[in-house]
Amino acid sequence: MPSSVSALFSLRSYLLSPSSSSSSSSSSSSSSSSSFSRMGVSRGCLCCVKYLMFIFNLIFWLGGCGLFGVGVWLSFRQVEISHLPLSFPSLSVANLLLVAGGVTMVTGFLGCLGALKEQRCLLMTFFVILLLLFLTEAVLVLVLGLFHREFDQKAKEDLLEGMKHYGSNEALTKSWDSMQKIFKCCGVSNHTDWNRLQGSPPISCCRDNAPPCHRWEEPCYQKAKMWVLDNITWVLGFGVCLGIVQILALAFSMLMYCQILRVEKYMD
Repeated sequence: MPSSVSALFSLRSYLLSPSSSSSSSSSSSSSSSSSFSRMGVSRGCLCCVKYLMFIFNLIFWLGGCGLFGVGVWLSFRQVEISHLPLSFPSLSVANLLLVAGGVTMVTGFLGCLGALKEQRCLLMTFFVILLLLFLTEAVLVLVLGLFHREFDQKAKEDLLEGMKHYGSNEALTKSWDSMQKIFKCCGVSNHTDWNRLQGSPPISCCRDNAPPCHRWEEPCYQKAKMWVLDNITWVLGFGVCLGIVQILALAFSMLMYCQILRVEKYMD
């Protein structure tokens, strides 16, 4: 009897052993298929984020080209007054647009390259540069908004200092004459600036080049500032749109960085 019971137990363990082996292999295969499924989903998300980021960075790069182009246009248009102090409103805006456009173009190109190559190093470099650029722009707007009166006063002082060299500096003299003819103005605040610094206003302050002299009464600094605001207002709207694109590019670059990490984790 004991031997028969032992035989029955042996038969039972023999019958059960294939079942357990098949169940373990089944669970292993299901785990493997689940892992491949998750990797496929992650790869699909990565492709989607990749092309979205490329599109946003292409828009960002084109925006930089636009800013740079406007800066070049302003610089060429104001070549006759290029020897005035750089704090003069239209000159300072032109230089600011050239710098901002150049940095934006380089950053946008780096983002496009990082998206196409799917390299974490490029993506992180792009994220850091773009974040610094965005913070710099925000701080610059805040500073200009808070201290615009101080900047105006500094620019006027620079112009008044330049008026002292009128006549002795040929390039500066031509710039002053061209500026007063272009903007139809006289002096920084009015024609009394010339009376105080040079004794009398130059002929470029006159409405006609022949006597008697009927002077322009409008201040040059204010007219130049209004010209900038009237002609560059659309650039401010463009800058706001570019800021929104920057925020989206930051989000997509970090999202793509995380997706690349996830895909690499599944591949390992």
